[in-house]
Amino acid sequence: MKKLLTLALLAGLGISGAAQATLTDRGGGLIYDDVLNITWLQDANYAQTSGYDANGRMEWSAANAWAAGLSYFDSVRNVTWSDWRLPTVAPVGAAFNYAFSNNGTTDVGYGNTSPNSEMAYMYYVNLGNLGSCTPDSGDPTSCHRPPGFRVTNIGPFDNWQSYPFWSGTAYAPDPAIYAWVFDTGIGLQRSFSRGNEFVAWAVRPGDVAAAGAVPEPMSLALLGAGLAGSALGRRRRPLGAS
Repeated sequence: MKKLLTLALLAGLGISGAAQATLTDRGGGLIYDDVLNITWLQDANYAQTSGYDANGRMEWSAANAWAAGLSYFDSVRNVTWSDWRLPTVAPVGAAFNYAFSNNGTTDVGYGNTSPNSEMAYMYYVNLGNLGSCTPDSGDPTSCHRPPGFRVTNIGPFDNWQSYPFWSGTAYAPDPAIYAWVFDTGIGLQRSFSRGNEFVAWAVRPGDVAAAGAVPEPMSLALLGAGLAGSALGRRRRPLGAS
């Protein structure tokens, strides 16, 4: 199938180094990533849209339960998909590195372009967004927020939340208390207490195209930054203590 997305978008934003997926709109509210071989719900806050939760923000255990119990009807292929989960986080290197970095060399911080973190890969590589951390004097352990920073591209997704999203991965040093999150408002990956209420975005393995014919893929490049305006109106609220 013809692939419309090229590396031009990332090149224009000065981002490189990771294989970029084609995000293909399979119809029925489903977006396929051909590098990670996973399918995302087009609605990034479907827990709210579907009426499951008032604002879509849940504690970690509840978010995992929602994703695992989700049955989503695919109107294009007349299939109900029930194999959903939250996105996963795996180490950038051979093992998790819990030090902070602003250049993606560790697992805590900004600039993580590794496909081992599904949400970070989506944010930095597929969508070509920048993090809110500008390195100070090349030091990977410090940074400052550039003036006027904002997320510029939400691609083919609806109900984008500039807010932390839960991963389905517990934080190994203290898995009973903490889990990994990715903040799509600033590009930060870190851990938070599982008792916080954050957004849940459902993803499933594989390509729904195997179930039948699909429409032509959507070009992420054509969507561009123009889609961000209406979706980013929601104001961030303070996260509170971790």
